[in-house]
Amino acid sequence: MNDEMVQRLAIRQVVENWALWRDAGDWERFRTCWHDDGYMMATWFQGPADDFIRVSIEGWNRGVSILHFLGGISVDIAGERAVSQSKMTISQRAPVHDVLCDVVCTGRFYDFFERRQGRWGIVLRQPIYEKDRIDPVDPAHSLRLDSAILERFPQGYRHLAYAQNAIGYKVKTDMPGLKGPEVEALYARGKRWLAGGPHS
Repeated sequence: MNDEMVQRLAIRQVVENWALWRDAGDWERFRTCWHDDGYMMATWFQGPADDFIRVSIEGWNRGVSILHFLGGISVDIAGERAVSQSKMTISQRAPVHDVLCDVVCTGRFYDFFERRQGRWGIVLRQPIYEKDRIDPVDPAHSLRLDSAILERFPQGYRHLAYAQNAIGYKVKTDMPGLKGPEVEALYARGKRWLAGGPHS
């Protein structure tokens, strides 16, 4: 196995550990997925990794139910930097208009990685939200959404945003989707990062 393959596997392990440890509430090991200046972008939170871990713990203790499932992973490496894209699904269970619902959003994790002192860690995680849906947990229940609220959010994550808004989160409304200027700008940032520039 050549060195590039070893590095790709190391990055993949971080991506997989992130999902497993975060969803299991293994917070100390979850912290090791990040570098100290790591930054998380999500529909409901944007900020330093340490703050993301703190609010994730608070949500866990309140019973917030968010799970992540991973698919294929692609990794581009340039020296001590890398960008990985991972197919993923976010699944959140929450009450919406007094009906317990499951929201499923499919997309990608777009991660800016750097190797420091021999360790790959996440510097920035920016999800790409491609398609979502919402369903009552009990199919005997019916759900009627407010179309005016639903249409405030981008198509790729509008149902996820609707549910998160319903339980009190302030949702960011310009996250990258499958197509459009937001995701094109993200790809440009990824190329700049691999070329040695900033990720912002």
